[in-house]
Amino acid sequence: MRLVTFRSDVTAPARLGALVDDLVVDLFEFGLAIGQPLPDNMLDFIDMGPGAVATTSQLLKEYADELPLGVAVPVANVKLLAPIPRPRKNIFGIGLNYVEHVAESSRTLDTSKELPKQPVIFSKPPTTVVGPDDAIEHNKNITQQMDWEVELAVIMGTRAKRVKKEDALNYVFGYSVMLDVSARDCRRAGQWIYSKGQDTYAPFGPVIVTADELVDPHNLNLSLTLNGVTKQSSNTKHMLFNVNELVADISAGITLEPGDIIATGTPEGVGAGRDPQEWMWPGDVVEATVEGIGTLRNPIVDVTPAK
Repeated sequence: MRLVTFRSDVTAPARLGALVDDLVVDLFEFGLAIGQPLPDNMLDFIDMGPGAVATTSQLLKEYADELPLGVAVPVANVKLLAPIPRPRKNIFGIGLNYVEHVAESSRTLDTSKELPKQPVIFSKPPTTVVGPDDAIEHNKNITQQMDWEVELAVIMGTRAKRVKKEDALNYVFGYSVMLDVSARDCRRAGQWIYSKGQDTYAPFGPVIVTADELVDPHNLNLSLTLNGVTKQSSNTKHMLFNVNELVADISAGITLEPGDIIATGTPEGVGAGRDPQEWMWPGDVVEATVEGIGTLRNPIVDVTPAK
């Protein structure tokens, strides 16, 4: 399934939906109409467990030709939000997870040229999350070096503690796109959270594709454009640590819970690695794409306080 969180209008509450062709099916209303209760938000749906995806998919197939009246609306008529608008806890970010990105970072940032022997993990607070077409806030008093990073996002479906690498994908609910925004001039004593954890610095969406539909996360093209010009283009097969390894590594010491998000790192082509370096500025539009999932589009907007 392709799952979304949406508003039918600006005053409506956020609701859980399934994309069926060019329609968004409100799963709560759909469940009411057919006598099969379904939740109205993504986290509650994930909490229902792996069987919820299979059951809901089958129900949608059964009613595909005659959806109950009033449960579906054209996707063009809704506002898509981040699939999980407010994560329960910080996003697990993975740094330096593509070989060429390690090389470009070592040339221009204070990182080692040696390949990491273990995943490099940082975090982004829940307040970083925004959805498709939402603004990324640029405050020139804080940063003059706002950078881009397209990433495959992994959403956990089952509690994972000390998971074996070979079993790790069984704990995944689905996949999405994340834009890991970084203020390169805001790193502090080698720590990344203020650089990467500012408000709006984790655009996320536009959908979650469930793991039964996207069975191989390790051969997906991913790319990023800024104002229509391609800046990043690679494939998830080039990750140093794949999804299995990341889930196993994190869960060895930190319990992963349903709805937790892992942003799996970015390939080469970031602004800091270019000569001359390039940055995002108010008026720019950035688009991040992962094959099989979709494109996440966000404008950069000036929020510098007036003097």
